[in-house]
Amino acid sequence: MSAPSSPPKPVPGDRIAVISPSSGLPGILPLPYELGLARLREEFALEPVEYPATRKMGSTPRERADDIHAAFADPTVKAVMASIGGDDQLTVLPLLDRELIRSHPKPFFGFSDNTCLLLFLRNLGIVAYHGACVMTELGRPYALHPMTAASIRAALFTSGPYEIRPAERFRDTDRDWADPATFDSEPDARDGGGWIWHRPDRVAEGRAWGGNLEVLSWLLMADREVATARDAAEGGVLFLETSEEMPAAQEVFRMLRGLGERGLLARFSALLMGRPKAWSFDRPNDPGARLRYAEEQREAVLRALTIYAPDMMAVFDVDLGHTDPQVVIPYGGLVRIDGPERRITVTY
Repeated sequence: MSAPSSPPKPVPGDRIAVISPSSGLPGILPLPYELGLARLREEFALEPVEYPATRKMGSTPRERADDIHAAFADPTVKAVMASIGGDDQLTVLPLLDRELIRSHPKPFFGFSDNTCLLLFLRNLGIVAYHGACVMTELGRPYALHPMTAASIRAALFTSGPYEIRPAERFRDTDRDWADPATFDSEPDARDGGGWIWHRPDRVAEGRAWGGNLEVLSWLLMADREVATARDAAEGGVLFLETSEEMPAAQEVFRMLRGLGERGLLARFSALLMGRPKAWSFDRPNDPGARLRYAEEQREAVLRALTIYAPDMMAVFDVDLGHTDPQVVIPYGGLVRIDGPERRITVTY
């Protein structure tokens, strides 16, 4: 399997496609979406281009596939960004024209359910970018987080090594996106606590593979885009994160057990585990419950590693995925994890 390559980057003034490959939430929650579009224009000097299904809740897989094709085929569009995630993007994958997209490579940004399209692009030999949806990161209440903004800017416009660092503080609660007052003040934040290292006695470097753990489990069940997983895993860096649905620790273990039984876990050189989302509107955990949830998830991951990859180095509470601030991970790009120096560097 040949190494994926990074597509050409946009420059300020270029057009960027904004699509909804999963959920059309921009149509019913416009406040964070419009704020995200405004920041694309004002803070990144990019011109957003929308498509028929971008604001359409309940769009069909075919409509979303058509938008993806249009965004990649348009020579005036230089990058593509998802509005938000969802839960059924795997139904879009069989409808995609692989050769059309392969012949028009562009940087794609998204996470959560967009793990589907990220993996699809990686299988086409195109480096994509896990992170930076319009509604969640660019539409963040009050202001862009400086750490998030710096990572997005580097991934969008530059090429080369970029060192990521642990957030000093992070946000793990949300406010109502339908309420304009949500966007009038800086969100509450808690002390970050730093990364947690497991077996940091070596240096690992490899190409990133992974994404949202729940979505990966669906792809494995549906047998979509995972045929090349064993080759991609060999010597690579696995990165994983869980969503606001907050899967129980035992379920996280079972999903990792599935990866282990497929012979995948032991092939990776290291694991980056995103800081878990431990609060939701349905489960508004207090700080103690959030801490326990994170600890139980970490114990579940370590249990799976003990069984299937006992020598693997791992780093927990990395600021990737469903967290704020958020760093962008280059999907298929190089990641270097220096255990003795406690440093992580990605290549955009």
